[in-house]
Amino acid sequence: MQGLATASLLSAAGTAAAQTFPDKAVKIIVPLPPGSPPDVLARVVSEGLSKLWKQPVIVENRPGGTGSVGMQALVRSPADGHTAGVLFLTHTVIPELMGPLPYNTLTDIEPITNAVWLYNVLTVPAASPIRSLQDLVDRAKAQPGALTYGSGGNGSPAHLVAESFNLATQTKMLHVPFRGPAEAVTALIGEQLSVMFATVSTAAPLIKAERLRALAVTSPERLSAMPSVPTLKEAGLQGLELKEWEGFVAPAGTPKAIIAKWNQDVSQVLAQPEVRARLAELGMAVAERNRPEDFGSLIRKELEHWGGFVRSRGLKPT
Repeated sequence: MQGLATASLLSAAGTAAAQTFPDKAVKIIVPLPPGSPPDVLARVVSEGLSKLWKQPVIVENRPGGTGSVGMQALVRSPADGHTAGVLFLTHTVIPELMGPLPYNTLTDIEPITNAVWLYNVLTVPAASPIRSLQDLVDRAKAQPGALTYGSGGNGSPAHLVAESFNLATQTKMLHVPFRGPAEAVTALIGEQLSVMFATVSTAAPLIKAERLRALAVTSPERLSAMPSVPTLKEAGLQGLELKEWEGFVAPAGTPKAIIAKWNQDVSQVLAQPEVRARLAELGMAVAERNRPEDFGSLIRKELEHWGGFVRSRGLKPT
């Protein structure tokens, strides 16, 4: 009985706190540099939340450790709802790839909502002799290890997507990690790499300027940002779904009522047509409104999937 009474008091306190939340500036921690897809998402959402809440919503970039530095800062923040963070695909890989972390991805965070699905575009240098997806697969099979692909680092989405592609096509392209996606794209333009799964926001202007050539997009349907580029399925690769996700989380112990308010209000911002259109131009599709427990289930599923993937592919942190 005493435990039930304590739980009821805590629930009542959380509900009361939610009624006045936020009563000061709010911070969203992005574990990557400015201009990265999670940063862009955070800034779009922070702008909308600031208008809703009549409080500043500040984006703070805390890059380092393949995203672990920023997440460590989040879990050490007060669990009062005034600090949230952006969690993305890489965070379900680094526990297995990098070994023990100073926090637990499952128990030290409270899921708020999955915000967007993010797709990539398979690109080659403009002068490359590779002109189609089938051409790429044929060349990769003919010369295992001869073709190279770039990424923003081990465990980054571009790395995982390309390794999934290798597995699905039974090819072996060599991974060349860089300190960030910008460096990798620069190397691709300079023909130091054969291919790369790049973000739409980075690749689209370079494709338009004819500095890169697009072979396919990883989305299930063609993207509005580049409607002339076929999907992987249209280009001849069946049964491979490659998508990233980005969502919002809070420190463990944040009152459920405040988590629910975050969930509701982020969904309200993302439901705005102008926001959806803005994100679509960056290759992001707004996720259907989901509950915190739905996002928690996705995180658990992805931790299991990518942990097994890292082990089965023998991926290493360096």
